[in-house]
Amino acid sequence: MKILKTLFSLLIISALLIACGNKAETVQNTESATAVPTVKKFVVGFDAEYPPYGFVADDGSYKGFDLDLAAEFCKRAGYEFVAQPIDWDSKDLELNSGNIDCIWNGFTVTGRENDYTWTFPYVDNSIVLVVKSGSGIEKKSDLAGKVVMGQAGSSAMTALEDEENAELTKSFKKLEQCPDYNSGFMNLESGMIDCLAVDIGVAKFHLNSSNGKFVQLSENLSSEQYAIGFKKGNTVLRDEVQKVVSEMWKDGTFLKIANQYADYSLPDMICLGDYVK
Repeated sequence: MKILKTLFSLLIISALLIACGNKAETVQNTESATAVPTVKKFVVGFDAEYPPYGFVADDGSYKGFDLDLAAEFCKRAGYEFVAQPIDWDSKDLELNSGNIDCIWNGFTVTGRENDYTWTFPYVDNSIVLVVKSGSGIEKKSDLAGKVVMGQAGSSAMTALEDEENAELTKSFKKLEQCPDYNSGFMNLESGMIDCLAVDIGVAKFHLNSSNGKFVQLSENLSSEQYAIGFKKGNTVLRDEVQKVVSEMWKDGTFLKIANQYADYSLPDMICLGDYVK
């Protein structure tokens, strides 16, 4: 009987030790799981064919003024930066579905003030008209009977379809759209179109790299401003980004990044200082 009691006691002690061990293991695993820090992603939607704001560099990486600004924001705010190229014509779907957190890529606030939640404007931009050298087109009135093109979903197309330019647009032989400005300039060079309506920063890039193939008309189509656009109502993330970007302006980082794109006339287009106090 004593042997049986001893064996029974040993079984109970063993069971208690196993239970304690399992409990300790569970606590240890829980502590280990919670100790792993998670870094929230900040996904920026951009047009990968829109220099100098966003484009594909020679090494295949994504580069651009706006992407550099976004990367600096993430560094300071503790986010993992994700550059997400999008079809510009589908930008609203990407934003409203949550695939991207914002549109940060030469995004025009003018005329869209109530469509998104915006940061301060930071670039004064103009929509200009570019033609092929030797075309004989020197002013807007010379575009009568010509084929003019703009990027689908762009502010250039908005300007061309605006009531202010109704008479000009009515004089065209045809108004066409392209998916991106690289294809637009290819169409212009090949002679398929006579004129391309484009943002001045993008125009400068192609004018500087075309060896004189293109010229810009002296008359602009319209003027506008760029800002960072968030899903309407997302003021929390907007406020966080605006706060950090304002700090970047005050400590000189913003202009330092802009100066890396001086060939695009970017430093002269910056207007953020008018809004950050």
